Amino acid sequence: MKLHFILLALTGLAGAADTAPKISGIWMMGQSLCDGSESLPIVTREDTGWGNLAFQRGVRTWLPKDNSATPELRPAELFKFVPLRAQTNGGLGETVANGMADHWQSARFGNDKARITQSAPRFLVAYAGQGGRQIQELSIADLSTDPRTPESRRHGGGYYCTSLDDARRAMAQAKSLGSHFRIAALYWMQGEGNGGPTGSLVPTRWDAELPLPEGLAWYRDQLIAYRKQWSADLCAITGQGGELPMFTYQTLGPAGEAQLMAADADQNIWLVGPHYAVPSAINSRTKPDRHGDPIHLSADGERWWGEQVGKVMHRVLDRSEDWQPLRPRSAKLATDRASILLDFTVPRPPLVLDTTFLARQEIATKDGFTSLSGFRVRDTTGALHTLTAVEVSAPAQVRLRFARPLPAGQTCSVSYGHPFAQALGPIASLRSGPDHTAELLLKRSFTAQLKPLLAEGAFFVTSLSGQTTRVAIRGTSEENGVTVLRYDPRELRNNVPFAAGQEIVAQRSFSYGNLRDSDPAPSTHTFADSAYGTRTGQPYPLWNWCVLFSDLNAD
Repeated sequence: MKLHFILLALTGLAGAADTAPKISGIWMMGQSLCDGSESLPIVTREDTGWGNLAFQRGVRTWLPKDNSATPELRPAELFKFVPLRAQTNGGLGETVANGMADHWQSARFGNDKARITQSAPRFLVAYAGQGGRQIQELSIADLSTDPRTPESRRHGGGYYCTSLDDARRAMAQAKSLGSHFRIAALYWMQGEGNGGPTGSLVPTRWDAELPLPEGLAWYRDQLIAYRKQWSADLCAITGQGGELPMFTYQTLGPAGEAQLMAADADQNIWLVGPHYAVPSAINSRTKPDRHGDPIHLSADGERWWGEQVGKVMHRVLDRSEDWQPLRPRSAKLATDRASILLDFTVPRPPLVLDTTFLARQEIATKDGFTSLSGFRVRDTTGALHTLTAVEVSAPAQVRLRFARPLPAGQTCSVSYGHPFAQALGPIASLRSGPDHTAELLLKRSFTAQLKPLLAEGAFFVTSLSGQTTRVAIRGTSEENGVTVLRYDPRELRNNVPFAAGQEIVAQRSFSYGNLRDSDPAPSTHTFADSAYGTRTGQPYPLWNWCVLFSDLNAD
């Protein structure tokens, strides 16, 4: 069990009689999902009224052409405190900052803005990273300036020293206001940049990819060392004692498993969970005729995920909760070898297999499913074992039922997470659509199956036969009892067209599954009025979705 943090003084809850507000920092570091790449148009345009702060320079304090390697030379007037809100900087938009700080503040004040007085504590959020960066480029080592780094990836460096200088600026500004500044929490949102070509991790841009077990251990140790160094250097500036807690998300790819390993090994690292339930930037509009990359998040996705992080920060640091994400603990093969019982750590039971909010994840065969609700089972030979059902059998247990018993002498393992949502069968025909679009006509109606996908916005269709291609579907209709899918031909992967007769599947941007808990936490914000999806005005659901995992051996 982790040691609990009692940070009342750090978060500003002590000394409420003082007239100046106590200011608590949330210091962020990471790559593109942390800097709001393509998270446009922004949704937090104005002061939200929760009293949280940014520097006048903005949440993103590192800029490539403004003293990136010499942050101490940045103009002092850019470090005045202003209300926290999203800002656009080229292709960068909404970040997690408002969702995170506003939710934490709302939770502390009972969702009542009227309690936010002039002397109430505030959060100050600052981020000093850049998209596409590896962990050692963001660290004190700053390998982004190494001559072996490709010239196209050199932008002056200085991410880590900028984060430290931001703390000095916050201390000075708070003092000028007669206030006090301390850092309450660190937030880490990096990992994709260290992904290797075959699914393990690479230490640098010039090193060979590590074998998977070695790569996972390497990233785990790097993240733990990073937190310790960052914590020590920031505390030396603010005068705080002890260790600063770091929160992280589960990155897609191998770093996500290593992040969970780091949280298990370091009592000061907390993994919030996976972000796969939030909408991706294929729903963003970065230009009048351009949408975002599927790996990035929409503006709502950034703010929504920020609320998840703020929720966990509040529970750990204010309530002393020993937080664990929704994750498996064990897998046990039934005595008849016809099913597996999975036992989970569940933040807020009971478990739910939710196929209403997220589309049911399935890959069907003639006698069952090779992937169902995100779950897949492989036998000793590595072959997928066919499932017939995934059932919640107890508040913290799930049973996977087989189409046929596992043969005697064989063992099996379980994984969770797959991007394909629904097989759509063969394409019946293709035709031109309105306004320079194109349309795929299917052979029957898939209205019910596609409803959850349409609710969150655009989704992909991918070919399983013929020449491989993929495109974002941005509209559907029903015609003579069949579904019609509309897309922009300019978005075809590598400009490869579809063909009649091709088998296709609907696909989300992220690997995912349908297993969540029943967390009732209310959100502070709601889905913004947008041109995608059907959730405008609805609260962000703050359920905890199961972490992605692989190769969990069944006893």
